[in-house]
This record gives sequence, C-alpha cells and structure tokens, in this order.
Amino acid sequence: MAVLAPLIALVYSVPRLSRWLARPYYLLSALLSAAFLLVRKLPPLCHTLPTQREDGNPCDFDWREIEILMFLSAIVMMKNRRSMFLMTCKPPLYMGPEYIKYFNDKTIDEELERDKRVTWIVEFFANWSNDCQSFAPIYADLSLKYNCTGLNFGKVDVGRYTDVSKRYKVSTSPLTKQLPTLILFQGGKEVMRRPQIDKKGRAVSWTFSEENVIREFSLNELYQRAKKQWKTGDNTPEEQPVASTSTAVPDGESKKDK
Repeated sequence: MAVLAPLIALVYSVPRLSRWLARPYYLLSALLSAAFLLVRKLPPLCHTLPTQREDGNPCDFDWREIEILMFLSAIVMMKNRRSMFLMTCKPPLYMGPEYIKYFNDKTIDEELERDKRVTWIVEFFANWSNDCQSFAPIYADLSLKYNCTGLNFGKVDVGRYTDVSKRYKVSTSPLTKQLPTLILFQGGKEVMRRPQIDKKGRAVSWTFSEENVIREFSLNELYQRAKKQWKTGDNTPEEQPVASTSTAVPDGESKKDK
C-alpha cells in the first residue's frame, strides 16, 4: 500500500503535470540540464574539460561538483515540491494580454470609492512570489473573460506598497502564505477574500485555479448581474453581497479597517 499510493497519485496528476511541463521556460530548463549532463559525461566532449579529480578522469564529477549539485537540489526541493525530480528555472513575469488596472498606495482607495456601482476583484501580489507569478496568467485570463463596465479587475503590488498591505491586512511574510490574496469589493467595501486567514494570521490552504476562483467568487453571476445593472441604467449599488454566509471571512482577520 505504501508503494501503490505514490503511484496512484502520480498517475492522477499526469494531465496537470504535462500542462505544467509544456511551458517554454520549463522545457528550456530541462534541455539545458540535459545538455550539461551530455557535455559533462559524454566522450569525447568531456575529455576537453578540466578536472580536479585525483585519477585525472574528466568524465566523472569531482567532489566540489557533487557538493554543488546536492546543495542546488535541496534548495529546489524546499522551494518547490513539484521540482523534486526536475530542476527548473523560476517562471518569468507574465506579459500577455489582460484587462487589469494596476493600483498604487493612493489610487486603490480612490478607485474603490469613485463609483460604488462597480464591483472590483483586486489581487494583492508581490513580484518575488512564485505563487503570484504562477497565478498571473490565470488571473489575466479571467479578466479577459469577465471584465465589463460593472465588473473590473485590479492588482496592487504589496511588496512595493507596504502601506496597502497594512491597510488591507495582507501579510507579505512568506511564512503566512497570504500571497496572492484576492479580495472582492462591492459598494467600495470588502465582501470576501481568498485565502481566508485563521486566528494565527496564517492563510487557510486554498488552490488558486481558474475553476476555484469562478466558483468561490460567483463570477458568472457577478458578470450577468453587472451587465444587467448597467444595461438598465440602475445607479443604485448592490447592497447584498454575492457570496453567502458559507464563504464569509472569519471576524477580525480580514476586514478592512474603517
């Protein structure tokens, strides 16, 4: 049973793993890693390389190279569990199409208060966070699908604007695992956020997938309601939040200071 469980988990994750490995930067990283091994171990290429081995064999790793490879492998495994069998490079910043407005420490409050008919979904992120970089293309795709006059998408870099992280109680510490954080604003006020925060100030485990965001934030309902509201010319902001009490955030942990 101890052997079957990992095998079943591996087979179950093959489709998602294949999509992950198909990204260009992971393929390039794998090719570079394979090229290093070929040059280092394949004669006659390795015969032209210098070595510090006592036997003078340039086609075998010396002790310094082994130490470096073991150290790098340990770092990669600690930073990314998915890289336990493959050393990969850090994902690049997303530069694709999107309908997202970027805020700073002053414009975010001004925009939320400017027109309370508009529902905002704002991502609080940091460029140094791998989780934020992985979520960036998903969030951009959601903005392309659901952005309309009454439903807007925004982002604010809390790694750069620390005052924003304090006002909206989004910790930038890697230990709390609160990045990225998605907050839904209706009528200029916070309605819900994901991930939720427990009493110790740590994020409750939540997967930032497209399906989860659509379901938890009721994006289909928000989109239809926003289009209908602006089409009929209703100037009254929605008072009833879309999210039910089952998705409410724990008291005192994630509400915006008034």
